[in-house]
Amino acid sequence: MDRRNFIAGCAALSLTAKAGEALGQSGPLTRIIFPFAAGGSGDALCRVLAQQLGPALDRTVIVENRTGGDGLIGIKSVKGAAPDGSTILVTTGPTMYLLPMTEVTPSFDTARDFMPVSLLARFEFAVAASPAIDARDFQQFVAWLKANPGKTTFGVPSSGTIPHFIGSRLEQVLGIPMTRVSYRGSAPIVNDLIGGHLPFGITTVSDLAAQHRAGGLRILAVTGAVRSPFLPDVPTLKDSGVDLVADAWYGMWLPAGSSPEFVRQLSAVAVAALAKPEVKEKLLAIGLIPVGTTPESLTAELAANTAFWQPIVKATGYKITN
Repeated sequence: MDRRNFIAGCAALSLTAKAGEALGQSGPLTRIIFPFAAGGSGDALCRVLAQQLGPALDRTVIVENRTGGDGLIGIKSVKGAAPDGSTILVTTGPTMYLLPMTEVTPSFDTARDFMPVSLLARFEFAVAASPAIDARDFQQFVAWLKANPGKTTFGVPSSGTIPHFIGSRLEQVLGIPMTRVSYRGSAPIVNDLIGGHLPFGITTVSDLAAQHRAGGLRILAVTGAVRSPFLPDVPTLKDSGVDLVADAWYGMWLPAGSSPEFVRQLSAVAVAALAKPEVKEKLLAIGLIPVGTTPESLTAELAANTAFWQPIVKATGYKITN
């Protein structure tokens, strides 16, 4: 099953869940709040989980896309929700540690306002160049950047994101001034790379891989600690001599004050779901690496990411005005 058909199928499953609710399906209603639009891999992850959590918890589980504010609208809606198990937040790790760093007045405190449940799945980023650039690998790319100081423009899917700060870190490490252009998502970045209108871009591996394989663009390096299972022939930044490791992930949280017993139950159900071969296959097909952890492991991951990115973000001076 290809990525597009799989995500479309997940949307259909969500409508089926809502129909079941309308017909009086037994069990209390639980909403998974996803603070971004439908149609992407994170949304598909939520819908796969909704299928799995419903029977395991004896609840009706639906997905609600509550978008806006770079994730803030959905996150704040869960922050203010009743801690009765009826509302679950699934979002990217970076929204939970970058937003408190970048807002002038933080809207939430992750440790105070939420209870961790599980780290669900990881995904990776990559540095990709237009075919118009004469660079076959990352070292040749760095040489091109140095030789073309007026052309060092790169695209990212949005400001204040991990790709934004990967670019900032590359500027620091390589000592090459660069110009960032913020797009609305990955698709226009890919189009501009293929068309030769953008020298290079930084976004998710899953959004770049198909055109890399087709020759429309060239992925020069991935940003994970090890080579991507989706692109095993592409080196990491570390392999290429750049001391930078950066991936991202989706996690699950409940509002503060939720029952510790329900937290444990939900975590165990999520871990079990993500271990199922059929679930793993579906997620790998859309560029997600399923994980599933304890609440304590999610807390530790969040703390490590916060410690790593805080000085990098601070050095940029980037802030979001409320």
